[in-house]
Amino acid sequence: METPPLSEAEVAAAERELGVSFPAEYRAYLLEVSAGGTVSRLVRTEQGWWWENNSRAARELLAVPFPHPDSYVVEDDELGDREPRAEDFADDGAYQAAWRAWDDECGVFEDRKTAGAIVIQEHGCGFATLLALTGPLAGTVWWDGRATCDLIVPLSLDHLRGARPVTFGEWLGRSSQELRPPGWG
Repeated sequence: METPPLSEAEVAAAERELGVSFPAEYRAYLLEVSAGGTVSRLVRTEQGWWWENNSRAARELLAVPFPHPDSYVVEDDELGDREPRAEDFADDGAYQAAWRAWDDECGVFEDRKTAGAIVIQEHGCGFATLLALTGPLAGTVWWDGRATCDLIVPLSLDHLRGARPVTFGEWLGRSSQELRPPGWG
């Protein structure tokens, strides 16, 4: 279902409330095309402006710059290496407590991987298309493939020569699946 465009006042109010400036192409889409349609709908609710298909928990990380996936590889590996092992604990209760604490830390870390981004398309089974709203990568579009390979990768028009992430405008009218790296489905 197509959602009408937002007014300049509505877009400005959403940016102000959310603490971000929307990338130019996305802002133009909201003003000229739709507040939803191809992308997750931006709506004003009783709790304020937010997007459908997006967790409310991500709100506190929205103004944090979207991190390039290469920036946290070492930290991700180190966290995985620290997973508690049952054989390292005298009893199951101590192991379970240590594992829950580690799992909570993993959850916080996973949330930080998509800081500054929103889900603009939900694909089911844990897959999504992300739009970076903040930081140096603002306005670029990414594939969240963590459901199967624990990776977030750029959607690109040319994966053979550098895989520059597409911009929101380049992504519109295309399928995220066709812009994924070769061999991704």
